[in-house]
Amino acid sequence: MSTDAWPKDDPARAGLGPSWPLPGARDAAAPPVRLWRLLLWVRVLLALGLLALESVGWYHGQTTAWVLALNALFVAWTVVGLALGPPAHTAGVWSPLWLLTVWADLAVFAALEVLATGGLNFTPLFVWPVLLAAVLGPPRLALGAAAAGTLVLLGRAAAVDTLGGAAWLQAGVTGTGLFAVALLAAHLTTRLAAEAAAARHGEARARLQTEVNRLIARGLQEGIVVTDGAGHPRYVNPAAARMLGVGDESVAAPDDPEALVAAVGGTPAWQALAHWLTTQPHPTETHDLTLPLPDGRQRRVRVQPRLADLGPGLVAEVLLLQDLHALEQRIHTEKLAAMGRVSAAVAHEIRNPLAAIAQASALLQEDDPSAAQRRLLTLIEQNVRRLARTVDDVLEAARNPWSDAVTGSAGVLALDPFVDAVLRDWLAQRPQGARLQTSLAAPSAQVRFDPEHLRRVLVNLLDNADRHASASPGAIRVETHSDAHHAHLSVWSDSPPIGAPLRDHLLEPFASAHSRSSGLGLFLSRELCQRYHASLHHEVATRAGRAGNAFVVSVPLSTPSEP
Repeated sequence: MSTDAWPKDDPARAGLGPSWPLPGARDAAAPPVRLWRLLLWVRVLLALGLLALESVGWYHGQTTAWVLALNALFVAWTVVGLALGPPAHTAGVWSPLWLLTVWADLAVFAALEVLATGGLNFTPLFVWPVLLAAVLGPPRLALGAAAAGTLVLLGRAAAVDTLGGAAWLQAGVTGTGLFAVALLAAHLTTRLAAEAAAARHGEARARLQTEVNRLIARGLQEGIVVTDGAGHPRYVNPAAARMLGVGDESVAAPDDPEALVAAVGGTPAWQALAHWLTTQPHPTETHDLTLPLPDGRQRRVRVQPRLADLGPGLVAEVLLLQDLHALEQRIHTEKLAAMGRVSAAVAHEIRNPLAAIAQASALLQEDDPSAAQRRLLTLIEQNVRRLARTVDDVLEAARNPWSDAVTGSAGVLALDPFVDAVLRDWLAQRPQGARLQTSLAAPSAQVRFDPEHLRRVLVNLLDNADRHASASPGAIRVETHSDAHHAHLSVWSDSPPIGAPLRDHLLEPFASAHSRSSGLGLFLSRELCQRYHASLHHEVATRAGRAGNAFVVSVPLSTPSEP
């Protein structure tokens, strides 16, 4: 992409700025529409004035009829010229548009100068086409118009005076003036056009920088608040607005900084933060504050103030806000992830003793134990299976992703019958009654998925819903539907809202808010889905007027032509 529109020493080349030619700034010779229309109106007024002058001369018998007719035709032509658009920046000297304006005007003035009678001097009129060419056209056109006008005046001098006479001197002086007007006007026009282009570039860079800053601030998880010297908010990014108790639903335009500033200014959290700012003028140290929220709750926020000096008399305070609860959750999640990596190594060492315990329990079962001993052995076997399943989950989480050969070897399943069969098996072990409802609406959908893997994904999602949903009827819903390319399986529950810190790491290993969960179920389900080019994602969804959480599996449809 060309960057010739930018000067070599432009700081935008080394920093942030557009590297493409801006529209209208590629050539200083391309005239603005407003200036073009203005000069064409001046051309019409000049023609009307000339016609009025010639009409008076014709009335007194000093001007012939053909001269008056020529002026009337010139007026008509200038009016028609108002419909002409400005020339392109690539238009040459002899382009039709210049022929119909600059060169046509020169022809009319030359005819009046050479052929008209009555003693009128039309020499000053030659300045007009030269000025029009210098302001709107390339420098060559202005110099050509000046040269043509000078030749006409010299020809007129040759016809009325001897060489070296006054007419020759007048023509030479006038021609010199025409060239001076052409050069000076072209230079000033080029300079003004260059300054206008530079201003447009600067404005474009400023708009781009503002837009980039807005996108960056909007995408940050940390809050940003900018206040003026009096402590009033002047800019608030969405993360800061949420920390101060402003939800997206309470703002008509959540991305509008002015709307966020207006919404934040009336919150109790901002009142407390503003009071802290006023009691400590220009604070520079980090503080942890507890701010009240509109619903009566409180939020702990870490405030990092930074003073911005904008020049004499201009002071702004930039506040960086961090949700301490989110920060603690993120640190906790990172610790759990690190522990998970260690657990994968430890799991290998647990497998052998676990197998020995299972084998010893089986041998004891063969010795005809008493009822009390049988109950203890059953308890041992149950916990061995539980530990073995946890070990398998940890080891599977540490495996590398499978290759595409896994997908190719998988069979094709009819989605709705398979989901119905898995639900019957699961409900046999965990009866739900009216608590679980189904809506299987993809009777013809077929997907390529290993049956055991899809069973495990669905069971993990059902176990997760069973753990967090309420006991009311319809608290869990299993739904299927399909579109042109994918089949969708969702498990919805009326579980409480998932906080932002956990939601950001929901499908990561060892991320769980449940004390008895390893945090591997959703992660392994996502890994299994990815092996078959499917996806697993979380949605905040509403069913029957109740808010809840849905985990949706989207699987590409398998066409009958596939092997």
